[in-house]
Amino acid sequence: MNYTVENLAGCIDHTLLAPTATKEQIRQLCDEAKTYGFCAVSLNPRWVAFAAEYLHGSKVKIGGVVSLPSGADTTKIKVAQTRENIFAGADEIDMVADLASIIEGNEGYLSHELREISKVCHSMRPAVTLKVIIESAAMTREQIIFACRIAQDAGVDFVKTSTGMNPAGGATVEAVRLMKESAPNCKVKAAGGIRTAKQAIEMLEAGANRIGTSNGMKIIEQLKNGQIQ
Repeated sequence: MNYTVENLAGCIDHTLLAPTATKEQIRQLCDEAKTYGFCAVSLNPRWVAFAAEYLHGSKVKIGGVVSLPSGADTTKIKVAQTRENIFAGADEIDMVADLASIIEGNEGYLSHELREISKVCHSMRPAVTLKVIIESAAMTREQIIFACRIAQDAGVDFVKTSTGMNPAGGATVEAVRLMKESAPNCKVKAAGGIRTAKQAIEMLEAGANRIGTSNGMKIIEQLKNGQIQ
């Protein structure tokens, strides 16, 4: 596929998750998202309401994160945080799955958690998109397949590679391809360590539908300048 500025930008979630981010930095992120035509902004819950008001009337979606970066909160807390994000104006939720249950193969726990969050997101009108982060770089091939199967059965919209904060690393082409094969009814979001147009396009060609990155402007400028080798 030949990627244009418009269709590549439309796949990018413009991300700022630093706990030190200020209102002015969030405002700048939102302005950049509108200017470049990014799909969404991805923010800590602290800023969802502000961004939703600031971007009202634009095409940019608001993405709120849940249980970032560890995923170790209880299901009850994740449900509450999901609701809070949505009621503040989030159109999409990026939630870190319970990583221990993936490693242990605890199908009951993981399935219950994902079904509860999915129920909250999909009971809204319009439905809120749910992306579940599995930290693929920290998982074995078998664990990735397990997590994707449970996520698909729970009805989530996206499986997402990474938070970008795990020491094990971020997205890889191999993980994206495996996740797409393992959850064919879900979309895939690649995130973590994607800094160039070449990397972004490789992820999309491997099966990703969305790219999470804080380097969106750099990626688009590289594409404009033909710097994709």
